[in-house]
Amino acid sequence: MGERDMKGEFQYQIGKLLAAQGTIATIATLDENGAPHCVPTPFLQLDERGRIVHLELLETSSTHRNLLGSIWFERPVSVTLCGRDGEVLVISGRAYKALVSGPLFCSFYREVRSRMGDADLAAVWLIEPLKIRDETYQVRKVIEEASHPFYSHLDRLVIKEDSI
Repeated sequence: MGERDMKGEFQYQIGKLLAAQGTIATIATLDENGAPHCVPTPFLQLDERGRIVHLELLETSSTHRNLLGSIWFERPVSVTLCGRDGEVLVISGRAYKALVSGPLFCSFYREVRSRMGDADLAAVWLIEPLKIRDETYQVRKVIEEASHPFYSHLDRLVIKEDSI
């Protein structure tokens, strides 16, 4: 499983995780010095073309500024989705477009205000997924054990399961 191009299976998984109660979503960007900036984001969804829609509420936020830099200087953007059952998807992509007016912007603006009351919407960011990694522990463990069969913690060799 590991790393794959954005296709139907992962698009379905992303949509399912975004729609599920209890999913924690974060967006990570890079600033002008290459330092990472990662924050939780409650307003992520998938559009009909498979792009991630991020609603940025604050005009002067670091995320907004870094997403602008992502468009101008082709810096990568990363979105991590953590489901309630331990499922973890890491989506690497690029900022595709920022919408600050128009019918789509207005529709998201109404959605934000209905959920938060007197809130602003600085931009509707569209993020194009380029790669997706399944970082779910159980999936990674199987891959790691198959790829590195001789890597084993010594405690697993000497400690019996029932003595823990």
